[in-house]
Amino acid sequence: MATIQDKLNILASTTAQAQDSGTLTQEELEEEKQKSTVIDYKMVSFSLAGKDYAIDIMKVKEIAKAGHFTYVPNTLPFVLGVYNLRGEIIPIIDLRLFFNISVAEHDDNVLENMLIVTVGEQTFGVVVDAIDKVVGIQKSTIQPPHPLFGDINIKYISGVVEAQRHLYVLLDIDKIFGIRTPEEEKELAETAQAQLEQRQAAAAEVAAQKAEQTQKDVNASKESASKSQPKAPTKEEIKKEESVDYNFIAESLKNLKKFVVNSITENWVKERYETWKKERGSEKTQLQNDSDAEAFLKPFYSPFTGDWWSEQYAQEVSKALPDNSAKNIVVWNPGCGKGFESYSLACLLKKRYPNAHIRIYAHDIDLLNVSNAPLMTVSDKVSTDWYQPNLTKSVSGDWTFTKEIKDMIMFEYHDCVNTNNLPPIDIVFARDIISFLPEASQNTMLNDFAEKVKGNGVIIVGANENIAVPGWIKKQSGSIALYSK
Repeated sequence: MATIQDKLNILASTTAQAQDSGTLTQEELEEEKQKSTVIDYKMVSFSLAGKDYAIDIMKVKEIAKAGHFTYVPNTLPFVLGVYNLRGEIIPIIDLRLFFNISVAEHDDNVLENMLIVTVGEQTFGVVVDAIDKVVGIQKSTIQPPHPLFGDINIKYISGVVEAQRHLYVLLDIDKIFGIRTPEEEKELAETAQAQLEQRQAAAAEVAAQKAEQTQKDVNASKESASKSQPKAPTKEEIKKEESVDYNFIAESLKNLKKFVVNSITENWVKERYETWKKERGSEKTQLQNDSDAEAFLKPFYSPFTGDWWSEQYAQEVSKALPDNSAKNIVVWNPGCGKGFESYSLACLLKKRYPNAHIRIYAHDIDLLNVSNAPLMTVSDKVSTDWYQPNLTKSVSGDWTFTKEIKDMIMFEYHDCVNTNNLPPIDIVFARDIISFLPEASQNTMLNDFAEKVKGNGVIIVGANENIAVPGWIKKQSGSIALYSK
């Protein structure tokens, strides 16, 4: 019986003979070794401008070729339109245009190479130059990203990996579409927990100092009653303790919700803190987690934030707006979100200024929101409300806004605190946005307001926000906070 060593000798001899005869090259040997490697990660590879890229195969629903996309007006430059994928209407994103890669002119009849990807609960078609193949690798071979590995922003790259004599730039499709990964959510939660523990430790230290001082006062007292009972806190001590609690509230709102407590929001936060103490009790005022912070901020938001407006609220906004006989009215709606506010504004302004050509610039940094907003449909309940004259039924039977309303709104993926190349503005509608920006960004945006809004224009911010724009005064019309010169 042949021993293991005998078998190894035979295998070595056979390999050597195969190499001598030219039937098995060194490259083929390397390929055989690659096949034996444990594969725990698969990616779909494709090319952009002649360079190799890839994305996690788990994000790819299918691969397709398609053309003749249905154009959607007022969408972002890299949105080619929408496509009917077996009854499901999906947005089509040109990844080349998203990364500012030049695209050669071609006939409209040419079929584009598409990766059908899923991001969260959304499905998108992503157009690339060419789709190569599925590549299996060891996840441990993925290296950290480096700016030299691609012509795109490094924040969209999850890593680089060499496989089958190709260097692939691995894209993070979640970050491209603005979705936080479970790891990022976990890191955010851990950071918030660490900050909470620091605040609790600081509060415990203040309490210990207070207890120590109280004990010293008790020991120093000559009266027996004062020896047996702690000294009642003075007004100054109570005020100091409340100040510490309030400061912790402000810090928690910043860490948990990015809500800035300063001159814009301070009055509201102080009033809310007094109510909060009555709701929770003076011993349970601290914000322990994201849910506490959201509960604290719930009364802050303006009416119908993130929802369709009631007819009464629409009339209230309409009444607050000034008369304007201009032929063209420009509106800036930063932080447009999913589009509820922008469409509501369009319907309202069409009625308020019937003889004007209205253009609404709706900006947001959530790519999913601004990509889906042009496809907005409404429920049957909303279709019977005050929106009804501006709605029409689509081929699929859903209620959607008329072409006239859609043409009024330009949804754009844009960070509003950066350069805004907008024409002179008649109306700024920015409810509850400024308070969630860093203080430096708040100042940038307020300066933009002062520079770009016309002399007869107005600025509408959140119901509980107090901004300071030089030369502008605040007017209150019902729940509408409106600023004008």
